[in-house]
Formats: sequence, C-alpha cells, structure tokens
Amino acid sequence: MAELAVEVAYAGPEGQGVVALIVPAGTSAWKAVTMALPRLPVGLVPDPARLGIFAKKVAPERPLEAGDRVEIYRPLILDPMEARRRRAKRGA
Repeated sequence: MAELAVEVAYAGPEGQGVVALIVPAGTSAWKAVTMALPRLPVGLVPDPARLGIFAKKVAPERPLEAGDRVEIYRPLILDPMEARRRRAKRGA
C-alpha cells in the first residue's frame, strides 16, 4: 500500500507544533490528527469540525494527499462582527 508524507500543525495558547507523519494512502484528516496528538502540545483537545488543509476548511473524513498540512483550528473567542463593531466604536 502506498504511503504519504503529511504534516499536522497547531498553534495556540497551549503551545505550537508541526508533526510530520508518514500515513497510508486513504488516511483521513481526523485520523492524521489523532496519530499526531501525542506529539502536539499537552492539553490540546482538537475538534473534528475545526480542521483545514492549507487554510481551507475540510471535513474530518477528507482523505489526505501527499504533502497536505492538516491544520487544527481553535474556537473563536469573539464573533468577528462583534470585534468589528468594537473597533469601529473605538475609532480604530
């Protein structure tokens, strides 16, 4: 069976990390995240609904291709529209 070189990346308050993996062809984005989790920052609890590949959101079951970088996204702290309103109110 063919193998693929991929990466799993995370950056957040727990720390940051990029884990290089060799996975079997057909491996899903979520499976790669679970394989990389022991080598990512302690305390990270990834959400399967918050994954992307090269800054494009993907479904957790999406099969990976050679060279993909699976990114684990954090939940938003503040709604983007609310952040804009606050900046506009401050005049920034």
